[in-house]
Amino acid sequence: MHLDPFELHRPTSLEATVRLARELSGKFDYLAGGTDLLPNYKMHINLKPHVIALTGVPELQGHTLTRLGAMERLVALEDDPGFLAAYPGVAEALREIATPLVRASGTVGGNLLLETRCFFFNQSYFWRESLGFCLKADGDKCHVVPQKERCYATFSGDLAPALLVLGAEVELAGPSGLRRIPLGDLYDAGGDGIHRLTLAPGELLVAVHLPPEAAGVSARYRKLRVRPSFDFPELGVAVAGRFAGDRVSTLRVAVGGVETHPRPFDELTEPLVGSVLSDDRIRALGEAIERAVRPVHNTFLLPDYRRRMVGVYVRRALSDVRGGSAG
Repeated sequence: MHLDPFELHRPTSLEATVRLARELSGKFDYLAGGTDLLPNYKMHINLKPHVIALTGVPELQGHTLTRLGAMERLVALEDDPGFLAAYPGVAEALREIATPLVRASGTVGGNLLLETRCFFFNQSYFWRESLGFCLKADGDKCHVVPQKERCYATFSGDLAPALLVLGAEVELAGPSGLRRIPLGDLYDAGGDGIHRLTLAPGELLVAVHLPPEAAGVSARYRKLRVRPSFDFPELGVAVAGRFAGDRVSTLRVAVGGVETHPRPFDELTEPLVGSVLSDDRIRALGEAIERAVRPVHNTFLLPDYRRRMVGVYVRRALSDVRGGSAG
């Protein structure tokens, strides 16, 4: 594997970055930590002639308890005891991302905008060429669900579900200026593995904002993967809740790793507000979410197994949150 030539740009302000993105008009990729983009480039996957490095943009740096810069390294959050204590679900997600070496380079924004994955896509050029390529890179056919209209590559970030259940918002910058939207609105639920984001052309992620009330919420993140020390999620489940005594005040569940976008299930959890989160309700909610997800055969584990594990992991996470709140 090798890197083909590209022109590297190093803007030093957010304004200069947006201006450069407008000038290059889609013929570029943003470079954050490079832990996903550069391996893809080495495998000749969707190369661009220009790369805009974001390491010199100060507006994207740093973190507080309520603001995470998009270029903040994952290890910086992992090394902040106050942050880990305030957001136990995010802390668990952080520790589950790849390896310590990857977390030293990987960034908050990079994990939220991680390229969707599929074992027909994340392969060498020669492997993909022997198959006739795929809809997501160089070809015109999806090999997962054979047809030529929709890509089924799976969203495989860990942070998104954990931040979604806390009500996080994202700050975006582009040619039209700055805007803030709920994190869930960053992902296109009606899209596919290629068209997965709602970002406007040239727009970039500046920061994640957490509401003050999110600190201290009982939360958990559980991840299924083949190799516990390294792999992308075959399934990621995040749960967060507040309780008044034994009754639910707020409850949110989000699932990643099984569809083209991280998916919250507010329509199933909101009816539980005011009720006791009994074992029967936990079981019923796990079964309802299990029925709702639609994994496909594009990872190492079979879709039916991943679907059944959704129910198992949701039930375990809900039980942990209920117990953690009582404690």
